[in-house]
Amino acid sequence: MLAIHGGPMSYFSQRFTGEAQVICPVASLAARGYAILQPNVRGTGGYGQKFRFANLSDWGGKDYEDLMAGADYVISMGVADPKRLAVMGWSYGGYMTSWVITQTPRFRAAIEGAGITDLVSFTGTTDIPSFVPDYLSGEFWNGFALYQARSPIYHVKGVTTPTLILQGGNDARVPPTQSYELYNALKRQGVTTQMVIYLGEGHSPEEPKDVMDVMKRQLEWVERYTR
Repeated sequence: MLAIHGGPMSYFSQRFTGEAQVICPVASLAARGYAILQPNVRGTGGYGQKFRFANLSDWGGKDYEDLMAGADYVISMGVADPKRLAVMGWSYGGYMTSWVITQTPRFRAAIEGAGITDLVSFTGTTDIPSFVPDYLSGEFWNGFALYQARSPIYHVKGVTTPTLILQGGNDARVPPTQSYELYNALKRQGVTTQMVIYLGEGHSPEEPKDVMDVMKRQLEWVERYTR
C-alpha cells in the first residue's frame, strides 16, 4: 500500500499507528499482511525550506516521481509484489491518488479521499481560494495551461484502476463536486468505481461510526482487488 499524506506540507512521522484514522488504516492493513509505504515526498514539511518549496508550480511532477521511486525501491527490496500494489490518500493525498491513476495503470486498487481533481473548479469553490494560486504562482486566468496540465480530471481518459472515492458531504475545504467529477468520468468509461458521501461530515470524517465505516470500506476495497 502506497499511502500519501495531505497538505502537501503535512508529513509522516514515527507515531502510534493503531489509532482510527481515515488517511490510511495502517495497523489494520499490516495485520492482514500488507506492507505500507508512507513517503515524505518533495513539498513535505519538516525538512527545511528548500524541500518544503520543492513542489511550487510542480504538483504532479517531482512529487509523483518520488512516489513512483519509493514504490520501485520497495519492490526491489522484495517487500512489495509489483502485481498487487494499491494506492490511497486524503486531501492532497487524494489529489495525488487521482493523479497517480491517470498516469499509470500499475496499481490494482485506489482509494481517493476528499481529493482535488480540477484545480480550476476547486479554486473557485473552496474556502481557501488563494491556496492553489500560491502553489502555482498565480491565478488560473493568468496560467490556465499549468492548471489544466496538473488537474487529474483532464488526464482521466483510459484509467483502468478500480477506485473508491470517499468524501464528507459538508466539506468546505475540498467541495464534494470534486469527487463527483472523478466518479462520473470513471463511471462513464466503465471503470470499476464507487463513491460514498458522508452526510454532515467536513473535510475529514470525525463521527466514530463514519470513521469506522471509512476504514472498513478501505480494507474491503483493497482486499477485493489485490488478493
